Amino acid sequence: MKLSQYGYDFTPEMAQHPTINRDDSRLLVLHRSTGQIEHRIFKDILDYFDEQDLFVFNDTKVFPARLYGNKEKTGAEIEIFLLRELNRELRLWDVLVDPARKIRIGNKLYFGDDDLLVAEVIDNTTSRGRTLRFLFDGSYEEFKQALFALGETPLPRWVRDHVEPEDAERYQTIFADKEGAVAAPTAGMHFSKHLLKRMEIKGVDSAFLTLHVGLGNFRTVDVEDLSKHKMDSEQYIVSPETAEAVNRAKQQKRKVVSIGTTVMRTLETVVSTGGMIKAEAGWTNKFIFAPYDFSVADAMVSNLHLPYSTQLMMVAAFGGYEAVMNAYQVAHEEGYRFGTYGDAMLIL
Repeated sequence: MKLSQYGYDFTPEMAQHPTINRDDSRLLVLHRSTGQIEHRIFKDILDYFDEQDLFVFNDTKVFPARLYGNKEKTGAEIEIFLLRELNRELRLWDVLVDPARKIRIGNKLYFGDDDLLVAEVIDNTTSRGRTLRFLFDGSYEEFKQALFALGETPLPRWVRDHVEPEDAERYQTIFADKEGAVAAPTAGMHFSKHLLKRMEIKGVDSAFLTLHVGLGNFRTVDVEDLSKHKMDSEQYIVSPETAEAVNRAKQQKRKVVSIGTTVMRTLETVVSTGGMIKAEAGWTNKFIFAPYDFSVADAMVSNLHLPYSTQLMMVAAFGGYEAVMNAYQVAHEEGYRFGTYGDAMLIL
């Protein structure tokens, strides 16, 4: 498969605002065996599953990773994108800086009123950007509180240019728990408290793993030969309880449903022989594109992803390239919303 095979006509207007109610988004249902397409509402998803089928969710939580500040002496405006914490005690963070070309080692950067936070650039040779050391005398909890108070939700650029304040509050799943992501696992954003309660009443099981979505979620693929694309590593945690739940569902021939591409990538990272998964924590840079033999999930929920994205490539590998690209065309014609706040697809 080549990069050029994953293009389609897309404009930001195709998805700028979420539905008022999470589970009122539309749901395109694609049957892999026949290519049949159904048009439903997301809250209808339970019609396709039975008692003891298992939904696997990503419980990562987005933190306010984008900060605005000024460079020392010149006062030039800068934007910082926090990628990950490198050292808690030394207040070291891996970041991206924009504009990057004028930032040098030793430069001090100031954030907030009365320069609430000051950071010093200590390394500009990392493959992902810069390393900053925040100069802060208070406790770690006070530092994190100040850092996050100054930050804003890192919505994708093409969304935040049109976003309403209440939209940013929706950029989180209702079960978000473990802080560490710079992008939301968007498939999980369609689940409401009411829908989760209906799952419980019907006996559809749920399990949670964590994959902290990183900057790779925003990166574009710039090579035609997909085998040469390198994914950024992202941290994951699969608990013994989740591994047991997935393995039990597999053994009992129940459906395992991956809620999003982040869950799918994690499951395929920790899978062992026979489709069973291991409880472990680590980092994954797994890139899934066709042809690929999936070992764990029987069904998948996914948003309608942007053209040329690694997420679209994974979905096409799971649902079948021609069937998925046709479904995207149908979704476009039917006025589905695409992207971060878009509608959903269920692949059976």
